[in-house]
Amino acid sequence: MTHYRVSEAAALLGVSDDTVRRWIDAGRLPAVRDHAGRWQLVGRDLAEVAQAEAVPPEVPGMPASSSGNRMAGIVTRVDRDGLLARVEIQAGPFRVVSVMAAEVVDELGLEPGSLAVASVPSTHVTVEVPRRGSRG
Repeated sequence: MTHYRVSEAAALLGVSDDTVRRWIDAGRLPAVRDHAGRWQLVGRDLAEVAQAEAVPPEVPGMPASSSGNRMAGIVTRVDRDGLLARVEIQAGPFRVVSVMAAEVVDELGLEPGSLAVASVPSTHVTVEVPRRGSRG
């Protein structure tokens, strides 16, 4: 069973360590003390809270989509190279990079400062896990 320290849980949830401690104190986030008296959070419990907290931002004028992996953000960079363009989007703590036709960039009006939603098909998502023994 995977356990997380308060600081690790906070980083994964995108909140402060103090917020995690308040959630523990309020009973919103189950935790146990380890042999040194530090809070430990069970991975399964943390996953449930992470899912409950993950509310996709409302994007005015954005149509509904069948894609569940959508991240709203702001375009931070557009680099053009002939027929292709590289677009970077900062979506919360995540940097998303897409290479597309330069013509599409023009059609969508993408430029630094533009609001955009990155949609990632689940068939193109790579999942990695830490080596065994690095999480306990």
